[in-house]
Amino acid sequence: MAEIGPNTRLRTSPFYDATVAAGVTAFSPYNRMLMPVSYGDPAAEYDRLLNGVAQWDVGIQRQVQIKGPDAARLAQILSVRDLSKCAVNQGKYVPMCDHRGVLINDPVVLKLADDLFWLSIADNNILMWTRSIAAERGLDAEITEPDVSPMAVQGPRAEDVVASIFGDWVRGLKYFWFSDAEIDGIPLRIARSGFSKQGGFELYLMDRRRGSDLWNTVREAGQPWGIGPGNPNPAERIESGLLSYGGDTDDQTNPFEVRLGKYVDLDLEDEVVGIAALRNIRAWGLKRHQLGIVLDDETPQPGHAAWYEVTARGRTIGTMTNGCWSPRIGRVIGFVLISRAFGPGDTVEVVRNGVATEGQLCDLPFL
Repeated sequence: MAEIGPNTRLRTSPFYDATVAAGVTAFSPYNRMLMPVSYGDPAAEYDRLLNGVAQWDVGIQRQVQIKGPDAARLAQILSVRDLSKCAVNQGKYVPMCDHRGVLINDPVVLKLADDLFWLSIADNNILMWTRSIAAERGLDAEITEPDVSPMAVQGPRAEDVVASIFGDWVRGLKYFWFSDAEIDGIPLRIARSGFSKQGGFELYLMDRRRGSDLWNTVREAGQPWGIGPGNPNPAERIESGLLSYGGDTDDQTNPFEVRLGKYVDLDLEDEVVGIAALRNIRAWGLKRHQLGIVLDDETPQPGHAAWYEVTARGRTIGTMTNGCWSPRIGRVIGFVLISRAFGPGDTVEVVRNGVATEGQLCDLPFL
């Protein structure tokens, strides 16, 4: 069996040893780290997320910390969503664009203080980008990667598990809001958030030496509710219509094409990176949009890791960016990024490994 050789470019999270003990069977690289993506029983992992509670190592979700007199201004320059009303202890989901208006990340921006922000990022080197923009604009802000690693507790029983550890006050946390906490001397921030539609929390560990301690505390507390390990579940996230930056986007994708227009505030100041380009894109009109597709395929199969050609009327009209067997729909489903000449209800073909399969376009989310 092939192994990953020692490599200082590919880091492990503070929860790595605990995930190995829990039976992790596969990893994927993300933000130059190893992300657990399977524990050997996809059906059980999916069921726990939908009907019980799952525990995820998402330490790969790195934080870019912005601190200093110009921290708020820099956070806004990087964000095409208005942050002026973001309160301390509140997070906001934010499209981040380059100067072309192309999506380069979709972090949650967490405001810890008026002069202190975290960008909880997807898979891209936003630390370097943030430092570059700060230097370019001559801003007074220190940009670092702090010792912060999230663990997610997701599913309909997640609230019961987290409340059993920290107290019933967590039940009052609003979505994307967070608060400081501590358990057995482990420093944390608890946010009601996570990469699923089933509800839950992210526990931001702030001492990597205590990774196994925190994992085991949550695992033990979750036993009455049948907790088990898992990962951001491909089937659930596709069914729920959740965008995966870098998986569902390419080097030309703008936020409007992938259903993020509601998070773009075009009246922001011109100093916001990408905002002028986005005004032009909106004025000129979009060429592509993201839709769902239900294939005429009832064969359970694992998700794919390739972009597949989508055709109609004898020509290529776009790509299928993800796909999986949906237990709740009973078909292979996925997202497509295609010409706006086609819409929900249209029949198209997806060419997978040289074989064309018909499918019907639909709105997102599926469920």
